[in-house]
Amino acid sequence: MIRVYLGIVFLLCSTAVFALDANSELAKKAQNPVENMISIPFDNNWNYNFTPANRTQYVLNMKPVIPFELTPSWNLILRTIIPVLHQPELNPPFNGNRSGLGDINPSLFLSPGKPREIIWGLGPTMIFPTATNQQLGQGKYSLGPSLVILSMPKQWVLGILTYNVWSVGGQSNRHSVNQFTLQYFINYNFPHGWYITTQPVITANWTATSKNRWTVPFGIGVGRVFNIAKQAVNVSIQAYDNVKKPQIAGSNWQAELNFSFLFPKR
Repeated sequence: MIRVYLGIVFLLCSTAVFALDANSELAKKAQNPVENMISIPFDNNWNYNFTPANRTQYVLNMKPVIPFELTPSWNLILRTIIPVLHQPELNPPFNGNRSGLGDINPSLFLSPGKPREIIWGLGPTMIFPTATNQQLGQGKYSLGPSLVILSMPKQWVLGILTYNVWSVGGQSNRHSVNQFTLQYFINYNFPHGWYITTQPVITANWTATSKNRWTVPFGIGVGRVFNIAKQAVNVSIQAYDNVKKPQIAGSNWQAELNFSFLFPKR
């Protein structure tokens, strides 16, 4: 049903033409991962039927984005993911919960200061073993390349953000890390800051067995950029069906409520 609805929505969007206002233009900027704009997103994620106990995992990802103008021609974008988790116990008898800080994931993107039709950013991504509990993190320092490519034709913002990390140190009794992440994003912007979006995060754990390797969500969401007093904010709700998931520590579907503070340049 989600696939059918998504197809109908994007078919209708492809035929609509209208002018965007200031909030809609700001929404497009907020959808650009390497935009020269400070933003502080708080992404609330609920993963339902989370195995092995078929309960709910909650993840709050705080994701501050801070740009630095190196020269008139180049920007350096610092994007950091700071996860806070509350999840069911993963070891038998699966009673109780584990809560705390997860592994922090900063990324640096070097990006042209005057982007053209194709916007891009390239740089390293790192994962630090900051988890306050063994079940909330990987226990490894990991490093790898990260890439974002996008285009913003008319009402659309279309692109991908991807990286692969390998463990380079950390606790010797923990499994090595070789993990791939790809987020494609398709956004269509309407007047008054409204937009529809799909931006699932696809992951692959290359060290796992084939039955536990991939997580592939598919779904849709809606959001709006508007002002609270003089503060610009971006709010969206999304839902994704995990059409492919690990048998161990996977979930059937996920819901998201995202809230961001935006600080555009005046």
